[in-house]
Amino acid sequence: MMKAKNVYAIASDPIYIGTGGYTIGRVDNTIVRDPITRIPKIPGTSVAGTMRFYSALELQFAFTDEYRVEPRRREGKKIHEMINEKKVDWYSYEGNKWALMKCAGQDDRPNESYPNDDFSLMDAEKSGHCGKCIICKTFGYSKKNKSSQQGLVFFSDLNILLFPVYTRAGVKWITSKQLLGLANILLDDFSNDNEVFLLSDKEKKQGTINLGWINLPYKTKNSLPSISKLLQSVDEDNKYNIIENIVLVPDKLISQIINSNLEVRTSVSIDPLTGAAKENALFTSEAIPRGTIFSGDIRIMERPVSNEYPNAEIIETMINEVAKYYEIFGIGGMVTRGFGRIKIILQNQFSK
Repeated sequence: MMKAKNVYAIASDPIYIGTGGYTIGRVDNTIVRDPITRIPKIPGTSVAGTMRFYSALELQFAFTDEYRVEPRRREGKKIHEMINEKKVDWYSYEGNKWALMKCAGQDDRPNESYPNDDFSLMDAEKSGHCGKCIICKTFGYSKKNKSSQQGLVFFSDLNILLFPVYTRAGVKWITSKQLLGLANILLDDFSNDNEVFLLSDKEKKQGTINLGWINLPYKTKNSLPSISKLLQSVDEDNKYNIIENIVLVPDKLISQIINSNLEVRTSVSIDPLTGAAKENALFTSEAIPRGTIFSGDIRIMERPVSNEYPNAEIIETMINEVAKYYEIFGIGGMVTRGFGRIKIILQNQFSK
């Protein structure tokens, strides 16, 4: 059985997912792009890694200080008594009594083993992944003394769906047939792939619009109902007024328009002795601007019924519960410097 959830996200801050090094060009620190379209994206690995960390963080906070004193030597029923008070079922998964905060990251002790699989001998300071808790079972683990397990949740990349660009008429959100198609939004009544359309019923029927460095003639068409319904859930408080400001551009232009309108910030290192700017330490970073809307999906696999694996409903509850952390702590790099916060909206897609 496979359950899937549509993931939509709107950036509250600029998003920086770096490529891990400096380049010679417009900016020093570049961001991840699709290798084919060259359009920036949030990789599924970034979503999965932060989701694993936030899930482990939430699970550790669920345990009281009394339980944390000696967590490996408590009885299973003790944890259930404390967790039941919170009335959230994924906390009470049986294997969570072995959970460690280290279950969130990469296992730094993949070769450790315990006599007769006696996990009461685990040391929270020295052990790696426990291989028993809902975090390890959901996101996967690898251990020497027991078989490795693939994760039960699969994350797609978050691709740009609507991208904000400043124009003479205010901010417009641009998209294309290709970007809408990745979000399973089909445009049957837009046959001309070379025209620009303003999806609004309040603007004049035609004119010209500047999108950064380019000025294009456009025609007006009514907004698509499917887009309107989606944006009402993404932009609940109508803070951005996106619905009346969507521009559909040809696929051949979308990459150039997006890449020429990314946010670029200039930073400098501070000399710790003088407190002033350090010489020869100026660098620039690019980022996906705030207000950008992304789309993707999360797929949850349910294994045959057994005590060995958490069921899909418990995993889904966990994902819904921890999605709030993206809007607080963010995703990607430089989150302590004004980057990274993103609002995640999860919608049920299908069940097979």
